Amino acid sequence: MPGQGSGGNVLAALCSFFIPGLGQLLQGRLMRAVIQFVLAAVLWVFWLGWVIHLWSIIDAARFDPAG
Repeated sequence: MPGQGSGGNVLAALCSFFIPGLGQLLQGRLMRAVIQFVLAAVLWVFWLGWVIHLWSIIDAARFDPAG
């Protein structure tokens, strides 16, 4: 996928908007995807899952494969 700010990152951020970690999975970052999905699922029980959800969206949007 192209670098930061690319259409691929926008798509990944949109995927993470709907399911935390899905954008990272789309970018091929399996461990980051699993961590974000599990953290969001666990923390939603305590109404704090939105923090991980937001982190997932921003992380997918800012990903730079070269860096």
